Amino acid sequence: MSELHKFLFDGLPVRGMLVRLTDAWREVLSRREPGQEYPPELRDMLGQMSAAAVLMQANIKFNGALVLQVFGDGPVKLAVAEAQPDLSFRATAKCVGTVEPGATLEAMVNLRGQGRCAITLDPKDKFPGQQPYQGVVPLHGDQREPLQKLSEVLEHYMLQSEQLDTRLVLAANGDMAAGLLIQRLPIQGEGNLEGRRNEDEIGLSEGFNRISILAATLTAEELLTLDADTILRRLFWEETVTRYEPQAPRFACTCSRERVSQMLRGLGREEADSVLAERGEVEISCDFCGQHYRFDAVDVGVLFTQAGHQPEGQGGTLQ
Repeated sequence: MSELHKFLFDGLPVRGMLVRLTDAWREVLSRREPGQEYPPELRDMLGQMSAAAVLMQANIKFNGALVLQVFGDGPVKLAVAEAQPDLSFRATAKCVGTVEPGATLEAMVNLRGQGRCAITLDPKDKFPGQQPYQGVVPLHGDQREPLQKLSEVLEHYMLQSEQLDTRLVLAANGDMAAGLLIQRLPIQGEGNLEGRRNEDEIGLSEGFNRISILAATLTAEELLTLDADTILRRLFWEETVTRYEPQAPRFACTCSRERVSQMLRGLGREEADSVLAERGEVEISCDFCGQHYRFDAVDVGVLFTQAGHQPEGQGGTLQ
């Protein structure tokens, strides 16, 4: 069963989280159509993104969706992982070229240095005129060196956005997506992706540096094969750790016929009618869960005669 564990290091300004997505991650992969499975390298990157999205959502106090996106100029045009406040999540990716065996993050999305990572916080109950908060970083370090691991990109992002030291270890395969996050606590308050600035403390916490070095010894194989108790005991056996009740992340998609209807209205009547003339119905498939929504001529007519609807974006494919 998928699980997320939160913990604190007693006497140190350091917190941690460990996530293991098992059945939930396999559910994401099972939603792919036969013959449309992700290449292993892309599958593993998307799994790491899913684990990271759940970790970051659990790390902040925010009533809304956290959306992690990686996009660029390689064969992988876009990869998305979205986590909700209840730790339900979904993920998808669009591949437009061949992902070579052993391809790194750079080879998949950052061939010519145009790759980007974006994290969006989209509130559930927006105030009038309120826009989602978004931060975007390139897929390279301070010396413009290409970053080869998603964990490196996100550590760089967290340092820039929160000014908090962060260590992140991520791994995924066809059975599990997992991650370990260690972070220095801010001097005041909880902090979040829009939070307080603590530049003067960056890199100076001996407690965090020690815990970070221990966390960095965790291998991908260990992260994917050992249970949470064993991992924490092996890494931090000399530390006093306070652990909290585990939570249970799960796969869930937020698509619905109403949301897909709004997307269809956004495409316009002319586009819908042209598909109807060619195929007799409009079929829209959710990119995240594979659910198919079908609209015949009567359905389309009703959609475009109803007034007062505003289009809302929703991942889908018009067929």
